[in-house]
Formats: sequence, structure tokens, C-alpha cells
Amino acid sequence: MSLYVETFVRCLNKYGEELCGDCVEIARTADSVIVVLADGLGSGVKANILATLTTKIASSMLKQGAEVDEVVSTLAATLPVCQVRQLAYSTFLILQIFLQQREAYLVEFDCPETMLWRQGRISAVPKSVRVIEGRKLQEARFPVQENDTLFLISDGVINAGVGGILNLGWQWHNVAHYLEKVMQHETDMPKVVSLLSDVCDNLYMRKPGDDTTVVGVKIRPVQHVTLFTGPPADPARDEEVVARLLAGPGLKIVCGGTTAQIVSRETQRPLLTSLTYANAAVPPTATIPGIDLVTEGVLTLSKALELIRFAKAKDASYRDIAELNRQDGASRLARILLCECTHLQVLVGQAINPAHQNPGLPLSLALKLKVVDDICQELKELGKEVSIAYY
Repeated sequence: MSLYVETFVRCLNKYGEELCGDCVEIARTADSVIVVLADGLGSGVKANILATLTTKIASSMLKQGAEVDEVVSTLAATLPVCQVRQLAYSTFLILQIFLQQREAYLVEFDCPETMLWRQGRISAVPKSVRVIEGRKLQEARFPVQENDTLFLISDGVINAGVGGILNLGWQWHNVAHYLEKVMQHETDMPKVVSLLSDVCDNLYMRKPGDDTTVVGVKIRPVQHVTLFTGPPADPARDEEVVARLLAGPGLKIVCGGTTAQIVSRETQRPLLTSLTYANAAVPPTATIPGIDLVTEGVLTLSKALELIRFAKAKDASYRDIAELNRQDGASRLARILLCECTHLQVLVGQAINPAHQNPGLPLSLALKLKVVDDICQELKELGKEVSIAYY
């Protein structure tokens, strides 16, 4: 079965700082996914610049096929040791997952150990020590399998609560034990990562004493979704687009009343509409046998876009993301696209809907194509594979 690497990031800025001193860069190549987490010395602007330089250099070089020795040599030359504190200007962690080989390569430099969740337990990855350019690195190559989840954390996580709620901070084994309990009932990466970030924020009493970053990396099976919205500009192509919808692998979603009628007519399957409003701001859903979700069109798509952006926001909490658990059409659509989908195929009809030409409608609603494009862009930024076909 094909595998996909899902990633999700949450960062907390040190209290009083506008910029985060931690930086995460995620790069995808044809056969691998590269994740680089760097923690710049200190906090604020200086730390952010140092961490950004580290992640950009490392991810760019690895993406071009460079060896880790070259990367570390370049970083050592670019970011020398602080002469006053005798500390590296930036610590870093590099994780590269090779999908065809089902193998991961991990390098850690002066940062908390990566956590591997497998079959209900959290453990550290066994590593060997290697010295490059005077830097002592922890290095490992290990096989990965479906549903493995790796958590990359900065030292702000294990220092959470130090000197306040917890005398010695939230130690590595405490974090691991918490994640083990969470993963027993919650495995969606946006929710798990947000839960861990929220706990750190609470331990800091909402005033983080250090930049805090959590990166969730999950190895999961590919989940295809095909979404059809809007009638084709040429009605003669109705049969063609419906056939493509039905032939698409995985989940099938239809957005729009007229679109749903086309699918019902071409498949000769009944369209059953609901009059129950799960959310007064979102039109009710409908059902068509063989279609996983049938919703209203532009209003629902616009609300789903809003929910996806809200969940992606840096300061979104678990409670915010839990809004996706609602049963209205927009929440269900956003949850599928954000938490379940890895590969999205969008079929967009370009017929003009007279109802959308009402000058009284908000501009964002009048531009359905822009709403669809924006949803696709948000998902691409999360690393999902997205394709769009216009009819």
C-alpha cells in the first residue's frame, strides 16, 4: 500500500516576543520528505534569523541530494559558536523519510530526543554518536511502517513549567507518557499536536518562558478524495464529469444543489435532502447513495475554507480544532480535507450561477472559483497532493 507522510506544526512564542526563535522547514521531493527543526540561540528576532538560516540551508541542501556531513560543515561555517557563551548559535534536528525504502534518517544536534509512537507506546529512537566539524551528532537509520508517528520537539516543551508549576519542568518521560494516553483515543495530527502545545502553554501559565515547538510526523496510508462542485459550462459534459467522479478512488464529495441534481440524474440515484440545520449558519446536507458527502455549494465551501484557515492558524488551540467535530456540512467537509485526505482531485464546473451575481452577496461568496482555489492552496501548504480539472 502506498504511504504518505502527514505533518503538522504548532509553535508558541516566548512571552513578550513577536517572533518565534524556533523554525520548521518541510520539503518534499519525489521520493522523500525532509523535516528540519531549528532552535536559535536566545529568543526574538536574532533567534528567529538564526533558526531560519539553519532550516533553509539544511532543507535546501538535503533536497538537492547533499550528505549530512556537507550540511553540518556548511552550518558550522555559517553559524559559528558564540564566543561569549560557548554555545552553538542554533541547535537542529533533521528527519528525512524515504517512502519507497520505508526508511527514516534522523540527526539530532543538542536538542530533545525525537519520540516514536508505534503500537501504542512512545519510545526514543536508538542512535549512534558521530562527530562532524567538532559537533557531536546523534544519528540513526531505522525502518518505518504504517501508522508510525514521530514527534519532534524543541526544548521549550521539556522546560514547560520550570520554576513555576513544575520545579524541573516537564521532563521527556512525562511528555512521552502524556502522548501515549492521548494517542489511545485521538490520532488526527492537528488535534494531537494542538493538545500537546496547549498543555505546554498551560504549564507556562499562558506566558511561555521559551519558544516552544511541536512537529507531528505521521506515516499513513494514502487517502484519495474526489470533490465535484458546480455544473459544467457545457451541459453535454455532465455525463463525463459524473463518470470521472464515480471512477475516482477513495471518498466522493459533491458540493452544490445543482451539482447534486446532475449527479442524481446521471447516476439515476435518489437525492434526499435534509431540513435539519446542525448549524444555523450552514445549509443542511443531503444524501446520494454511493456519495460520501453532499452539501450546498458556495456558502458551505466558504465556511469550510474559514474553518481550515482557523485550524491552521498558529495560535489555534485544540478547542478551536475540535469545532471540526460538528455535524454541519462545512465542518464535515473541512474535517475530511484537513484530517483524512492526502490526495485531493477537484472537478470544477464553470457554468455561471445567476444566484451568485447578486450584488448584495459578499465578494468572497460571488467568486466560487476563488474559494475553491483558496481551499486547494491551503491544503497544498499542508503538503497534500491537489489537482484541479475545469469543465
